[in-house]
Amino acid sequence: MSNHLFDLIASRIPDPEKIFIQSLDGASISYRQMLSASARYAHALVALGVEPGDRVAMQMEKSPSFLFIYLACVRAGAVFLPLNTAYTPHEVGYFLSDAQPKLIVCDPERADSLADAAAQADVRIVVHGHGQDGELYDLAAASPPDFSNVARGAGDLAAILYTSGTTGRSKGAMLSHDNLASNALTLVEYWRFTPEDVLIHALPVYHTHGLFVATNTILLCGGSMIFMPKFSGPQILEAMSARPDRLRGTVLMGVPTFYTRLLDEPGLNREACAHMRLFISGSAPLLAETHRAFSERTGQAILERYGMTETNMSTSNPYDGARVAGTVGFPLPGVSLRVADPETGAALPKGEIGMIEVKGPNVFTGYWLMPEKTASEFRPDGFFITGDLGLIDDDGYVRIVGRGKDLIISGGLNIYPKEVEHEIDSLPGVVESAVIGLPDPDFGEAVAAIVVREKGAAIDEAAIRAALQDRLAKFKWPKAIYFVEELPRNTMGKVQKNVLRANYGA
Repeated sequence: MSNHLFDLIASRIPDPEKIFIQSLDGASISYRQMLSASARYAHALVALGVEPGDRVAMQMEKSPSFLFIYLACVRAGAVFLPLNTAYTPHEVGYFLSDAQPKLIVCDPERADSLADAAAQADVRIVVHGHGQDGELYDLAAASPPDFSNVARGAGDLAAILYTSGTTGRSKGAMLSHDNLASNALTLVEYWRFTPEDVLIHALPVYHTHGLFVATNTILLCGGSMIFMPKFSGPQILEAMSARPDRLRGTVLMGVPTFYTRLLDEPGLNREACAHMRLFISGSAPLLAETHRAFSERTGQAILERYGMTETNMSTSNPYDGARVAGTVGFPLPGVSLRVADPETGAALPKGEIGMIEVKGPNVFTGYWLMPEKTASEFRPDGFFITGDLGLIDDDGYVRIVGRGKDLIISGGLNIYPKEVEHEIDSLPGVVESAVIGLPDPDFGEAVAAIVVREKGAAIDEAAIRAALQDRLAKFKWPKAIYFVEELPRNTMGKVQKNVLRANYGA
């Protein structure tokens, strides 16, 4: 029995000496070095007691080592659990207690702050330095460059990615080897990736977009990446330009914020983008005006697609054909998509708004340790209920029109209001709160909190912000806080967030 995902990756390497990763300063890592590094890390994980099926959590800054450890987990038969670097120890503590990983790999600076959470969950902390240091690095460096991959089938778990829940409890989406492999293969073909492609990788790697969509697609086409620590407009333009002895980008994957910020760069024009063949946007809706402005400046139409942690990528605008602003294109090959009545699940005709539901090899296997929640999110015929509202227009394009779960997407990151409301409501002097997303020209949406105080309470905006610093990741903090006497409610007593959005969204 083979290792389903990694054997596929290895089989598609065109030349072991080909550059896999290059940084902006020209430092390069070949596919051969990737194979040996991932083997060494796999040996190190086994030496630390990791067995097939064990979870390995990781909260580390973006680096090539992050990818090698991910691949090492795949090779060792472990289940990779990446955690957002913005998560606080309080938040990480929940993930550790829920997933019960064998260990958590972290940067040296995080070890002390994670100590209590790790101890409470009985999880070992293993440090990996930013350079050639740290316990995990040392173990890997002393290990052989070859590793006998652990047998893993298509249905075996490769990763768990946590998604916030509307009830406040995060859910671990279980992704199999074939969920990842099949979706990446589909994207390679649909988006016409070849070994000649060079992806400008400026996305975070703890997220499905940067880790699986971007990295796995490059691995399965045998292409290369220009690896950037984070987004930088000037550096993106530099990566597009011709430089002696350096790779030159051909593809950029980004969130809408990337494109709004690139439009602020004076150097963005047709000449700068002449070598680029594809700009892809996802993780949040792209404004039609951004789509049009980018096309006018560069002569390139951004390709928008649609996916989520639980489904990988489900739809895409076409590579050849009209990339229609305000749509996410068509279902990908092998993916079935329907718009259904939210209550009955009955398919609706074109043009009618309903719940988007999908089915295919891309769809996750369920939520970790939540069989009842898993069952409630699938229809009897196997379609997954995404929670997104949309329609299919007369030309067959899918349009997302809203979210049934009040999800806020800010800068491509998901924020569920209930989690933020829970933290604000727990503060002394607060009666209740409502958290909404408001339009933001840079991030797409910004978090806003509308708060009802107890009579005579002195709590103010500064106090709320201070209290949230150690409780929530920074990207979840409200950018605006408003105080009101009471929240608007309907006859059933439900807070009318649509009224709040109308009142505060101007």
